[in-house]
Amino acid sequence: MSCKLISVPFELGQPVAGCALGPEALKNAGLGEALQDLGHDVDDLGAIPAPEPRAVPDHPNRLKHLREVSAWIEAIAAKAYEASADGLPIFLGGDHSISAGSVSGLARRAAEQGKPFFVLWMDAHSDLHTLNTTTSGNLHGVPLAYLAGMPGFDGYFPPLAAPLVQEHVCILGLRSVDKAEKDALAASQFRAYDMSDIDRRGVAPLLESFLQEVRDADGLLHVSFDIDFLDPSLVPGVGTPVQGGATFREAHLAMEMLHESGLVTSLDVVELNPTLDENGRTAALANELVSSLFGKTITGKKRVA
Repeated sequence: MSCKLISVPFELGQPVAGCALGPEALKNAGLGEALQDLGHDVDDLGAIPAPEPRAVPDHPNRLKHLREVSAWIEAIAAKAYEASADGLPIFLGGDHSISAGSVSGLARRAAEQGKPFFVLWMDAHSDLHTLNTTTSGNLHGVPLAYLAGMPGFDGYFPPLAAPLVQEHVCILGLRSVDKAEKDALAASQFRAYDMSDIDRRGVAPLLESFLQEVRDADGLLHVSFDIDFLDPSLVPGVGTPVQGGATFREAHLAMEMLHESGLVTSLDVVELNPTLDENGRTAALANELVSSLFGKTITGKKRVA
């Protein structure tokens, strides 16, 4: 497989300095070499250059770094569209606002190919605030609302070529959802699983049901992996930790299932903050999980169902 590493050193979508260093931390921990050892071709495309802030009107809500976030979304979307023409793009963030760009560019490519586009959003947070409902003003909390074409983004974020179909989105690992987001979820067609769902039913049945839908539709699957999907006891290097997250075994199983499905066509890895990490263990664990998504197994043998 031809893997394209794309660094997105952007952190202004959230309030804690440091996650702009995430891409280099992941690469320094050996991500590229691990993928090569698994037999993949790896092309490191380097970092997307910082764009000039985008000219957008003032917003009545207190939104932080709106012009910068909007410009990065536009730049990342263009890169995602370009890179997805002939390989599997892996976007290394950076905060989760970068996925507003990566997913929008990939959705455009899928629409032009006439392929249904699906997204697995692995995250403690739903990221379903609009520009009007966010109370923090931190724009890493809005990308999924924007991507699904929810109201309030016109004139502020770049126009969407292909909004997500809500039924084609699965949010996995939720445990921090405020009232506005709960209302949005209740009114939506998103498939959303919180940690209670995982505890009661297990990762495998939940994920397999979604993967079967992608398979039946002959769709393309993007995985947006926010490292705070995991329990903070495992990953200290995140800026918005939430107790009660996925265990390593649950995350590892999910990644193995994604690999075995053969459906994944693109990936985000976001919200690693190496300044908060302990001896690089968050970066190392993230790399281990990404390696599992790309075929690393315990025995080295292909798993038989």
